[in-house]
Formats: sequence, structure tokens, C-alpha cells
Amino acid sequence: MSDRLECKWWYFAPTRRCNDDSQLQRWSTGTQISAAEKCKRPTKGDGNFRESEKKRAGVEDRVKKLEQNETTHTQSRCLEDQKILLLKLKVEFRFDPLASRKLVIWNENEDEDCCSWDGVECDGAGHVISLELDNESIYAGLENSTSLFSLQYLERLNLAFNNFNNIQIPSRLYNFTNLTHLNLSETGFVGQIPVELSSMRRLVSLDLSNMYTGNQPLKLENPDLKRLVQNLTELRELNLDGVVIAAHGRNWSRILSSFLPNLRVLNLRQCYLSGPIDSSLSQLHSLEVLRLDLNNLSTTVPDFFVNFSKLTTLSLGGCSLRGLFPSKIFQVPTLQNLDLSYNFLLSGTLPQFQLTRSLRIMVLSSTNFSDSLPDSISNLKMLSRIELNNCKFSGKIPSTITELTELIYLDLSDNNFTGLIPQYPMLKKLTYIDLSRNRLTGSLSSAHFEALSNLEYINFGHNLLTGNLPSALFVLPSLQKLLLSNNQFDGQIEEIPNPPASQIKELDLRSNNLQGQIPKFLFKFEQLNVLLLSFNFFNGTFQLEKTREIRNLSSLDLSYNNLAIDLNVNNSTFSFFPDIKRLKLASCNLEEFPEPLQHLNLSALDLSANQLKGKIPTWIWEINNRSLTYLNLSFNQLTSFEKPYSIHSLTILTVLDLSFNQLHGELPIPPPSSAYLDYSNNNFNSSIPADIGTYTSRASYLSLSNNSFTGVIPTSFCMAYYLLVLDLSNNALNGSIPSCLTENSGGYLGVLNIRRNRLSGNIPDSFSIGCRLKTLDLSHNSLTGNFPGSLVNCPLLDVVNIGYNRVEGTFPCMFMNTNLRVLVLRSNRFHGELQCPGAIQEWPKLQIIDISVNNFTGDLSPSYFLNWKGMKDFNYDGNEGHKGLRFDFLKLNEFYYRDTVTLTIKGLDMELKKISIVFTHIDFSRNKLKGKIPDSIGHLKSLYLLNLSSNAFTETIPATIGNLKQLGSLDLSMNRLTGKIPGELGSLTFLSFLNLSFNKLSGSIPLGRQLQTFSADSYEGNAGLCGFPLNISCNSNKMDGVPPMKFENGHFQRKTEIDLDYIFAALGYGTGLGISVLLLLFCPNWRERYFDEVDKILLKIFHKQRGRNRRIGAGVPRNQIRRL
Repeated sequence: MSDRLECKWWYFAPTRRCNDDSQLQRWSTGTQISAAEKCKRPTKGDGNFRESEKKRAGVEDRVKKLEQNETTHTQSRCLEDQKILLLKLKVEFRFDPLASRKLVIWNENEDEDCCSWDGVECDGAGHVISLELDNESIYAGLENSTSLFSLQYLERLNLAFNNFNNIQIPSRLYNFTNLTHLNLSETGFVGQIPVELSSMRRLVSLDLSNMYTGNQPLKLENPDLKRLVQNLTELRELNLDGVVIAAHGRNWSRILSSFLPNLRVLNLRQCYLSGPIDSSLSQLHSLEVLRLDLNNLSTTVPDFFVNFSKLTTLSLGGCSLRGLFPSKIFQVPTLQNLDLSYNFLLSGTLPQFQLTRSLRIMVLSSTNFSDSLPDSISNLKMLSRIELNNCKFSGKIPSTITELTELIYLDLSDNNFTGLIPQYPMLKKLTYIDLSRNRLTGSLSSAHFEALSNLEYINFGHNLLTGNLPSALFVLPSLQKLLLSNNQFDGQIEEIPNPPASQIKELDLRSNNLQGQIPKFLFKFEQLNVLLLSFNFFNGTFQLEKTREIRNLSSLDLSYNNLAIDLNVNNSTFSFFPDIKRLKLASCNLEEFPEPLQHLNLSALDLSANQLKGKIPTWIWEINNRSLTYLNLSFNQLTSFEKPYSIHSLTILTVLDLSFNQLHGELPIPPPSSAYLDYSNNNFNSSIPADIGTYTSRASYLSLSNNSFTGVIPTSFCMAYYLLVLDLSNNALNGSIPSCLTENSGGYLGVLNIRRNRLSGNIPDSFSIGCRLKTLDLSHNSLTGNFPGSLVNCPLLDVVNIGYNRVEGTFPCMFMNTNLRVLVLRSNRFHGELQCPGAIQEWPKLQIIDISVNNFTGDLSPSYFLNWKGMKDFNYDGNEGHKGLRFDFLKLNEFYYRDTVTLTIKGLDMELKKISIVFTHIDFSRNKLKGKIPDSIGHLKSLYLLNLSSNAFTETIPATIGNLKQLGSLDLSMNRLTGKIPGELGSLTFLSFLNLSFNKLSGSIPLGRQLQTFSADSYEGNAGLCGFPLNISCNSNKMDGVPPMKFENGHFQRKTEIDLDYIFAALGYGTGLGISVLLLLFCPNWRERYFDEVDKILLKIFHKQRGRNRRIGAGVPRNQIRRL
């Protein structure tokens, strides 16, 4: 789960109730709920639900204005027939008397005046003119024969937030010819809206919203929108949220503007409307509130919204809007609430704001808005809520934001903000602040939090913050969540001798550089529920006994520190322990299974990366009465299972990770409820059970890789319909690939990896339409036959690797113009030309292509590389660069599968365990390509490795190769290239490997600081070449080719580039191989840092620094899962 989210609904719901207008909170798509807010879907029993919406939208004021225009009725004693009708109505309605506040107190007492009953209003003659029965828990009794329809003088009827359990709206509503206000919102009505409603010509307000109740929708198809509203010309407020409206394109706009010219409030959220928004809507001159969220409008935002001079609320969240947002809309003088969230293609910038006291809520989250925040944001004096998360804003957070004294909620997370965090002494009303996932620097001081007594939620995680943590953070009186993970905070947390009572429920300090002992004051936080301290340098001894003082503690993570864990607990005291549900003790130097844990009611246990040896004890499967949902024992030295064991009896175990141990023998039957199963990197040596699919029918991830499994791939895998990742790589499986695996590719399967086995036969050509594969790796087998053309049905593919087989076919032009990133056809029997007739040679994202050791022939056209956009420009995103190429799944828990690929670099077969998105590679070697190397190769300015060796290329080396400033390896050997070596190659200062041998090159090797740094082997076999480093002089009077020397820092310098040998050594080759392998195998904490360093080296080569150096998770950069 994300650090800052408790829940997220794709509905509009009030995030909290407000006590006054200064605390307005919004309804919004995917509202992110603070720690103080209840993660609760609104229900019909919530008496303040609709009131909360009215306050936020400003509807209440407008309703009052409308009431002032109505006739004022003098309350009189009700007539007897009216009282009888009301009492009959009470009997007819079925409701919950315990939840009712009005109906339940109506009674037959003769002295009771029914006009004084709650929910009832009468006119001067004693007729009932208003019934307000919202939130009365009515669940039946509204039929065409009910007494309700005999109340002929009714002007107002409100039955909102009851539940009539999927019945149709009664058609007898037409009896109410005097009705001006009808509210049937969230009442569980379904089906077609009756045409009779259109006869209520006096209606001023109509609310049929149906977004939260009922399994079936309300519909407006026959009659359609036009027939409903064509007679309702007095209508001022129309609320049809959640109603399926059969009006598309421009029709709905024109209908509303034609028949409802006086409309002030229009709510059409989630009505299945389409765009564009027609200009006729601009005729609604009185419009004050417009909400169109969750419709697929797929259009631009029209400029005419600026002309709505009374507009107070504009809400367009989740409408698939695109293009540039008209910035003048921000300046509409009456605008109070603006929501454009979840329009990912909508771009724009914030204008220079003029002084205004109107705008209160500004929500632009998950849009493409960019640029900096203007200092003039301080002119929005009434602004109480700012949500700009998940955009592309950059620059510094303006200090003027601290002048927004009404600010309650501030979310600037997931942007590119830099610089220091401003101090907020004047924001005394602030309750929520989220600045996470930016690039903020500097330290925190006590001054940042002075006077913030109302602050409930702080999230500064995933930044570059440094220094000590101020003690003031931990004593804020209202603080409930403090999230500071993935920064660079260091030092020891200062003790607080007598800490005041704390409200902190969640404390996340993971992935920092904190040192010393865990402070004692944390154990006095009685409300503390979640304590996450992993990936720091805390030391000393942690005694589990201490947690008895934190009675509410349910989640504890101490992984990856320097702690000694003392789990010795007196059995008699377990009844006083907190009810810990999640316990993570990865890399805590445990040498044996801590038996006291069997007495805890755990649902999640992580003991990975310790020194546990021998058998897995039986009791671990019995924890909490077999109610474990998560168990991670990976990266230990476990060999077997203590018998009897019953993994399959854990009926709710969702995650089981036994990878990287020494388990052997037969594969244990997996638990039937598992979503994630990892048995990889063990010594299992049996066949895979034929019925394994029956036990993995609910699994999303299954890895049996890097074992010694034999036999065939069971066809029962095809029963595991929900599999997203199936990894059987690096085993000894034989036989053919079951055709059902490809026939079922239209299910959920995203990764199929069966590389490095002994499979034979054809690749099934049965990939189904709607195929969702992103990674297909069949390499290093003995597969034959033709390349499957049905892969054209898999448009989501990122990686296709069938290298090292005996597959035949022509170049797969089907992947042109797709998002494919990696294509490896190496060492097969492909033939024909690389040119795709009649097609534009465009590869939008291709970064690695290896088609070497085949029989491709023909020339490459001069423009061949012109549209290889994936290698043209180097656009590095720090976060994406760190992740590498991967497949995300089970995203709520941040699980992902990481792709690998084996490439030949400098003559070595090297397996890249992590494919960085900045790594680019072209290998066309050992084919029969001829003609001139296209000059368009010079457009690939982010190209890193180029190998065109062992072909029949002729003519000269293109001088445009000198444009490839990121090039680290160039191999043009064993061709028929002629002419001189272009001097431009001397400017390739990052070039670490060069091979031009065995061509027909002539002339002198160009002088410079680069080309003379390579050995003579790079140039041998070219009879006409001369100059250093060859022992052939071009001029008898002097030695050619000696590079110019430069005196710097007290000695001569000749070479300034970063040597690729260093990088390749970091990948597992070179003199440090033995030590590196041992550390990689047995020290996962070191391994994570090691590969992070490799990332930094690679990114420096591309003139970029990594955005940060994070230590993430307990896994390793490998072809499998990591958990954050």
C-alpha cells in the first residue's frame, strides 16, 4: 500500500464532514484520505452525507435564494385527513426504527399536530406541503398505491438516502402537480426513469442521482433526456449523477441549453456522456455549478467556460480531457471550487493570480500540468485545499504559500519540486501536508512545525532530505501519521525524557541513515499502530518485551538494521502483548527460528535474509490457527521441511516466498489461496506435479525458476487463469510448449518465461486476440519451426526474446510502430531483408535489438534508422531509470517482475539482471548484410553499444557515428569497409571498446585523445592503415598518432572517459568476480547497494546523475519479484 493512502474510491465521496465554510472539503475522484479521515464508503445511513456535499458546492446558499422567491407559508395545525394519510404512510413504509429519527416518533395522539412532526411542513390551511424523510432507513413500501400520492398539495418531497431495493420509480409521481422540489437521490431505484416526471412542470429542483446505491443503474433511454426535460422549463437544479443517459456527442449539450435556459446547478457525473462539449452550453448564462466528472468526454476544455459569470463550481475529474486548459478559467471571479483531476492528457500552467477571496478548492491531481508554482498563489486568500499531486510541476515551492492562512489540505506529491521545504508558521489551520516523491533537499528544523497544532498528517517521503530529525516532529499534539521514508536523514534521534501524550498512529522512517538505539520514547506512544524502521543503521539490542507498552501496535518492521533481536519472552506475559499482525525481521542476524512467535496472532511474517538453517519447523504453519496470509523465508539456508508439514492447509495464505534457499526433493503442494508463490533458486529436482494448476488457480505470480525440475510442462498450468507471471526458466524441462499457454494469452498472463530449458518442437502459433503479454522469453532452448505470426495479437509486448533456438522466418515487421523495447532473435535461422516493404521504419521505444547470428541479407536504406525514436533522445526520468524495465502487478503491494536479457558485449555473453531504460544496444553481427552503413545511424544519439561486425558492409565508415556521444562500444570488424577512419570518431570520449579489424581501411589513424588509447588489435587486418598504436609509421620523420598530452593537476593526462571495463566488472566480470559472487549470493543487503552503484555508473555515462540513491526492499536485482 502506498505510504500516503489508506483507501481510494473511484467515486465522489465526502472525505470528511465540515463544521464551517472555512473547512470546505471536496468531493473528488479518487480522493486521498488523510490519517484523520475514516476510510469509509458513504452509506444511506449517513445523515450528513448530502449536507456535506451542499456545503462544499455552495448549493445551500442557492437553495435559500430559491426559497426566498417561493410563497412564504404560515404554519397552521394540520387537517385531520392529512394526519390520517401520514399515519397510514408510516405503516406502509418499512423502515428500521433504530435508525429512524423522524418516522419513528410520529404517533396517533389526538393532541399531536402533524404539522409539528419532524420532516413535515404545512401551509396556512393545514395541508402538508413538504416531506423531508431522507436518511430514514426506509427499505420498502413505496408503491403506486401508497398513501403518499394522496398528499396532493406536496411542493417538496425528499426521500434521499433510503434504499428501496432495486424497484422502479413509481409513475404516480405525476399526481404531484404542485411539486417544486423532488429528491430521490441514492434511493436504490433502478431501470427506466418514468416519462410521467416530465409532467411536473413546476419543478425547480430535481435530484435522481444514483452513484452509490443499487447494483443496477437508473436509465434515461426511452424516454430520453429530451423527453424528460422538455416541459421542465422552470428547472434551476438538475442532478442526475450515475444515471445512464442515452445522449452522445453534442446532443446532451444542445438539449439542456434549449429547454433549461435558467439552469443554475447541473450535476451529470458518471452518466456515460461523450464529447465534445458543444458551444450551445454557453447559453446557460445562470450556471453556477457544473459537474461532469467520470464521463468519457475525450475533448478539450472549451474557452466559453470563462464567460460563466456566476460559476462557483467546475468539476471535470476523470473525463479523459486533453489539450491545453484555458488558464483564464482560473481567473473567473466567482469560482470557488475547481477539480480537473485524473485527466492525464490535460496540460497547462498556473497563471499569475490576481487578488481574490473566492477560490477555495483547487484540484489538479493526475494531470499533465507543469512549470513552476507562481509566487502570486498567495493572492488566493480563501484557498483551503490544494491538490496538485502526480503532475509535472517543477522548481521551488514558493515561500508565499505560507501566506494562505485558510489552508487546511496541501498535497504537492509526485512532482519534480526541488529546493528547501518552506516553513509554515502561519498555516495554523493546516491538517494535511504531503510533499512526498519530489526532489526536495535540506533539513527539517523545529521552526517548520511551530504553531501547527492541528496538523494530523505529514508525508515527506521519497525526497533527498538530510540531517537530524527534530524532536518537535514527534510532539505535535494532533499528528496521527508521520511518513519520512526514503530520504537521507541521519544521526541519532534525540530522546524525549517525558513525552506528552501522542496521537501518532503510524510512524514510517524506513530507508534512511538513522543511527544509534531506537529511542525509548517511541514505546510510550500508546496510540502507535504501525512502526516501520527498516533499512537504517539502528544498533543495540531490541527486546520484543518492549512492545508490551505499545498496546495498539499491529505492524512492526525492523528489517535491515544492525540490531540484535531478543525474542525471549515469558510465556505467561503473552496475554499482555499487543496484537501484532505484521512482523518483519529480515536481515536481523537470526540463526534459528524464534519459537515465541508461534504464540502471536500474526497474519504476516518476514524472516528473510537471515542465517536460518536446516528444516522449516512445523509450528510456523500453525501460527494464528493457520491464518497466516504472508510468509517470507527467502535468502536463508533452509534445506527441507520438518514433517509432518501441511502448507496446502493454509487456506488464506496469499504470499509465500521460499526462494534462494537450499530446499530439495519434490515440490510441496502450494496453498490453494496463494496469489504469489516463489520457489525459485532452490535445489528442487523432481518433475512439476501434473495437477499443479488445480492448486494455483488463484495465483497471480508463480516462479519455479533456477531449480532442477525435469519432465514436461504440465498442461494444468492453463487452469491458472489469473496468472500474471509464470517463470519456469533455468531448469531441465523437456518436451514442447503446451499450446493452451498461448491460446489462453487473452486472459491475464503478462509474463511467460521458460528460457534455458530443453524444450523442443514449434512455438505454438495460437496467441489469441486480446493477448496481454508484456514479456515473452523462450530463449536458450531447442525450439524449431516458424516464428509465430499470431504475436501480432499481443500489442502490449515490451520484451520478445527467442534467442538461441532454431526458429525460422523473416524479420518480424509486425512489431513496427508498437511499444516493443527489447527484441532478441540471436542465433536462429532467420533470413531475408530487414527492410519492411511499404512501412515506415518506426520504433517508438525500441532500446535493445539483437538479431545477430542469422542469415539476414540485403542493404539497409539510407533512412533505415531515421525513426528509431527509442534511441534518438536521452530523456531520463530519475524514478523510471531506477526501476528499470519491469512488469508491475499486484500494485497495491508494489510487487513487480524484473526482466533480464543475455547480450554479447566485448565477446562475452553477459546477463543483464536489470535492464535500465537508458541502456541501448544494436547487434546486427554475423549476418550477410551488405552495402553502405546508413548515415542515419548518427541520429541515434543515446545509442550505447553498436555491433555490425561479420557482415559484408562496404564503402566508408559514416562520419555521423561521431554524433553518438553516448557510445561506449563500437564493433565494425570483419566487413569490407574502405577509406579512412573518420576523424569524428576521435570525439567519442566515452568509447571504451573499439574493433575495426579485418576491413579494407587505409590512411592514418586520426590523432586525438581517444583512438590511440586502444590496442593494435582494434585495427589489425587493415593493410592500408598506419600510425599509432600500429607499428606502422605513416611518416618516417616522426611517429604518427601519438595523442597530445595535457598537463593537469601536476601530471600529464591523456584519457578522461569512464572505462566500460569498470562497468562490466560491476556486472559480474573482471578481477573481482569471485568476491563479488560470494557477496551477491550471501549478503542481500550488500547486493542491493551494489547494484544501485552500478545504476549510478551507467547513468553517469549518460551525463546524468541518479535522482537519488535509495535502498529499497529486501530483494535483489534479479529476474523476479522485489517488494518495497
